[in-house]
Amino acid sequence: MLLVVHHTTSPALQTLLEAALDGTRAEGLDDIEVRVQPALAANVVDVLAADGFLLGTPANIGYMSGALKVFFDLVYYPTLTAKIGAPYGLYVLGNNDAAGAIRAVESITKGMGWHPVHDPVSVIGPPAKSDTDAVWDLAATVAATLLA
Repeated sequence: MLLVVHHTTSPALQTLLEAALDGTRAEGLDDIEVRVQPALAANVVDVLAADGFLLGTPANIGYMSGALKVFFDLVYYPTLTAKIGAPYGLYVLGNNDAAGAIRAVESITKGMGWHPVHDPVSVIGPPAKSDTDAVWDLAATVAATLLA
């Protein structure tokens, strides 16, 4: 099962979430179960049930959203060794920079033993077609790793 954990606070982030969900439904991925949870609703049970993860967040003041940080705070120790090697992907929307948010998520996921299977997708400003295509590809890639 692919767990999509997101903090979608704007129409631009909704556009990226929809692109991600479309990517998880790419041809050949019909057998992949996808569970979508807002960051403040996702929990330990969701993480333990998942085989892979797709994370989406705005960049807020150079960091991931507080909601995604709360998700990690809640699940970090209870699942610390449960998902070592799990594939994951990340998309971040920022107004002018997403590097701090990416760095923070990568640090936490590395500590959890999760493995990135695609470069993070950084979107600055309103998403263009190339941005939604990149998020679609990210999601399809993460989902496809669950077939192996």
